[in-house]
Amino acid sequence: MSLAQVHYTSAAPGDEGTAGRFTAVGPGVSGALLAEIEPLVRYELPGGVPERPSDGELRSLPQAFGYFALSDGSRLVARSAPVRDTGGTGAGVRFHAHAVHLPPGVPLPGDRLPVEAWRSPHWVAVTPGGATPDPLALPPGPAAVSEGLDDFAVSRGPWLAAVLADLRRASDAEAAGRPVALVERQCADVARWLGLASVTLPRESAERLTFTTYTRRPGSSASRVVGVLPEDAGAARAAGLRVHACAGPAPAGGTEDVWATTAARVWRSRSPELFREARELPGEPFAAGPLAVTALCAGIALGPDGRAAAAGWAADRPYALDAQRTGRLVEAIASPGIDDRTAAEFDAAGRLFGALEGRCPASVTAPLAAMLVTEAVRGGNGSLELPRRDAFAGPEGAEVAERLGPEILTELADTVGSRSVARTVQLLRVARLLGVDGTESLPGVVDRLAPALLAEASVAQEGLPGFAPALLELLDEQFEVRTALLGALDRIAPQDPGAVARFLERVALPFTGTQALPHLRMCAEVPEAMATLGGDRAAVWHRVLRAAGLSPFAEPLVLRTAVGLVWEDRAPTVEEARLLLDAATSDSHRVAGTWARLVDAALSTSTAGTSATGTSATGSSATGTDEAARLAHDLLRGFPGEIGGRERAGLLLLDLVRELRTGAPEPGWAERVRTLCAQAEPVEPALRERAHAALVERLLAPDRPGAELYDFVHGADAELIAAYDRTARTASVRSRLRTQPAYAADCFTVWTAHPHAGRAWPPVAAALLDDVLRPAVRGMSAEDVAEVEATVGRTGSSGRADAFRDWNRSSTLGRLGRRIAGRVRRG
Repeated sequence: MSLAQVHYTSAAPGDEGTAGRFTAVGPGVSGALLAEIEPLVRYELPGGVPERPSDGELRSLPQAFGYFALSDGSRLVARSAPVRDTGGTGAGVRFHAHAVHLPPGVPLPGDRLPVEAWRSPHWVAVTPGGATPDPLALPPGPAAVSEGLDDFAVSRGPWLAAVLADLRRASDAEAAGRPVALVERQCADVARWLGLASVTLPRESAERLTFTTYTRRPGSSASRVVGVLPEDAGAARAAGLRVHACAGPAPAGGTEDVWATTAARVWRSRSPELFREARELPGEPFAAGPLAVTALCAGIALGPDGRAAAAGWAADRPYALDAQRTGRLVEAIASPGIDDRTAAEFDAAGRLFGALEGRCPASVTAPLAAMLVTEAVRGGNGSLELPRRDAFAGPEGAEVAERLGPEILTELADTVGSRSVARTVQLLRVARLLGVDGTESLPGVVDRLAPALLAEASVAQEGLPGFAPALLELLDEQFEVRTALLGALDRIAPQDPGAVARFLERVALPFTGTQALPHLRMCAEVPEAMATLGGDRAAVWHRVLRAAGLSPFAEPLVLRTAVGLVWEDRAPTVEEARLLLDAATSDSHRVAGTWARLVDAALSTSTAGTSATGTSATGSSATGTDEAARLAHDLLRGFPGEIGGRERAGLLLLDLVRELRTGAPEPGWAERVRTLCAQAEPVEPALRERAHAALVERLLAPDRPGAELYDFVHGADAELIAAYDRTARTASVRSRLRTQPAYAADCFTVWTAHPHAGRAWPPVAAALLDDVLRPAVRGMSAEDVAEVEATVGRTGSSGRADAFRDWNRSSTLGRLGRRIAGRVRRG
């Protein structure tokens, strides 16, 4: 088919106001298309061109060879070249454009790509004779653009991958990225870049790649790829194009595009025929896998990303390659000379081994299996999917076991270095794969592995820890490891049962067999028990203890585990502590160490519920203190050798509170309170206040020994005297003073008997006489007042009775005087 052609030439000297004109237009090219074509074929000389260049200088000027898409779906292939102006005064430079119009769907002759028309001998620099040129067949020129592409690709090695990646993006029909600018000193090198693209890209992508090999205005070009000279690179960058300065220093970075990196290696290996071979394999057009597989099978060395892409592609399509190419691929991936493998590559190789195992002879997959287990041992890759055990049944497995076995045993026996859970699990699994006997080192391994499980799980994020899948596989594969590890976890559970319970809630270990494992069973039971029984901790404790399957009398440590699970972050209440104390003997609690929790319960309960006045003489607070005091008494009797220090002093203080309120304590109450508070330092303020309250309540009672009162008054303990003052002012004491004349007489005797007992007591006693006793006496009947006076005289002396009358008279006279003064003021 003949194609319409267009010729355009620049304006002659003297043609002011015009850029050029069409000198010949073939049939079928409309005026609208000519308006669209004209700016595409215009040519602008580079800077610094002399007005009358020599023939050599003229030949060295760039030619703009382009391929453009037009608005009606047709396309244009054009060449604009500088020519000497022979008219007028002679030696100037003009340009001539020769273009071929391709209607929609019509290819170039021979179905060649547009870039292959570069250097065709049919491009002319003058307009053919006649107003309208005859339609010409434009066969492609000799494959000049294909010749030397290998050499060109090698010379552009530093830029090759990045340029190919951008040319691929530029050929994408849906891509909206920036155009690509190729900076070269010769426009022919830009054409060679396009020649590389035409070989590398699929045909449909290459046909979408519009281009021009030279322009002075890259920002206004309609092409996806433009060639610019070095002096115009700044304009390309300013216009926002993706600029590759191939005429300058080599770039420092590369590209993450694995397909482009692999294509660059193919070109540098001078094997462009592999692109066509790779396109015959299944996969997306620009997937790296098919090209990487083809390259590796051809003996081309690739980087880790390329090898990973090849292994991943082959793992997804294990039947896509014949036996010969499969063998070559495995040899390339598992080559012992490679030292830059990445975790992603090993993961892909593991998937490939899984896909080929059972489909290929063991001799084919053996190199992969050896590579994987070697990496697992020497590289520390804990996420590898390991081969099955039968992969090492042959001589290849014996050779690997002989090489790696000593390394595995040495590392497993190391108890000093830091080793993660994933690493230990991996070593144990590889040892089994290779048939390495690690029986002697197993006890030490699991004793170290068990606490490491808890430690790593505690700092991991919520959900299944990263090491869990491999751990569960290990326990499923190796019965002896499962038995030893579960036993080790059961032994350490009493030390930190809460951590074990949280671990089991995230990682469901298989301990449903015949092993007793009482502590692990308790730890596994507690979440459901708490969810079912709610806040009834006593019921949860009974249920958890039953899950152990052992009596605390037979195995006292189950007490520690149960208490740690139920009361991990708090002390039991006094009622719960009483339940625990009665559930086992003191010997069981002593072995389990749970007596310390009972002490905490007694001391914690004794400090709860303090009233605003600091006393606990009435209500539930007093009841709780009495229960705590009774518990303290039993603990002191049951664990005399274990409880010491401030805890013992605190319990003795509680026991003294009980005796002060309900019994007959040993003499020296005040001194004992002071001594025990000092020994219990830092004593809880509430416990100190309860002890002081119990002491002063007993000292305010009418039946207290006089010697105790004397010691208290003369002890001059300001804190105790202040507690006495507070308690004497309470409503219960005031009521007793108003209704019991004998008690009022006793208090008058006490509050007036020691006027010189230090500095703390006299002002408190005087204030109690005025503020507490005087209002009580004032409210009594005359008979009760007389009885108070008589009682004071009987228990003291006549002088003491006179003192009461004088004290009471002063009160009466004071009232009478106030009445008289009031009447005078009213008169």
